[in-house]
Amino acid sequence: MLENPRSPRVRAVAKLVKRSARHETGLFLAEGPQAAREILLYRPDTLVELFATPTAMERHGDIRDAARDAGVEVVFTTEAVLDAMADTVTPQGIVAVAQQSPTSVRDVFAASPRLVAICEEVRDPGNLGTIIRAADAAGADAVVLTGRTVDPYNPKVVRATTGSLFHLPVAVGVDLATTVERAHDAGLRVIAADVGGEDFLEHRALLAEPTAWLFGNEAHGLEDAALVHADLSLRLPIYGSAESLNLATAASVCLYESAFAQRAGDPA
Repeated sequence: MLENPRSPRVRAVAKLVKRSARHETGLFLAEGPQAAREILLYRPDTLVELFATPTAMERHGDIRDAARDAGVEVVFTTEAVLDAMADTVTPQGIVAVAQQSPTSVRDVFAASPRLVAICEEVRDPGNLGTIIRAADAAGADAVVLTGRTVDPYNPKVVRATTGSLFHLPVAVGVDLATTVERAHDAGLRVIAADVGGEDFLEHRALLAEPTAWLFGNEAHGLEDAALVHADLSLRLPIYGSAESLNLATAASVCLYESAFAQRAGDPA
């Protein structure tokens, strides 16, 4: 059992909250039973280490069994060690260390996707995590992160995805122009979600076709230099008195509208 919160092994895990350490090692933290459960179910090949308190393992027997079936050893720790490793204020007794496994943008569009979310300059970890989760729920084929979008392996992003990070391809480290070019080559229309765009309802019929939604920064949206790459810009209607929609909320609506349109009349 790991008992010393200041041991080199514990410190190495704790450093993964920093982007520099994640970049150097290619590893990231996934905290809590839900994250551990999803990694073991969908990406056990990426799991490097699994730490847990005895109490947490007793409470989550399914994770213990899944780890055993995957040939992963559970390293038991004290509560103090788990606290030192975790990024959250109140850890849930389980911390996983996994290998980053981003998908190349080439592979994303080579797979003939019908629905893709492109995030340009999205900086808020909670927003990005929620968009990835919404894309997963809407049946999107991939998420592509362009510009200076926040690291998808940031602990706050990982938590906000609630496991969706391990369900669908996420491409990073690519510029917007290249992404749009590959989207066009794959037969997708690129639609920007923008407050200055055309009326969403007037173009709803287009959403049945293969679409890549382009979402921008929380504070200032998409810059003109980004908007020129889109085939069309649409704005969601505001029927009440709200000034605007939160980025993640707007992205969820757009992705689900495309999912509804693409599945209309499909028995599956």
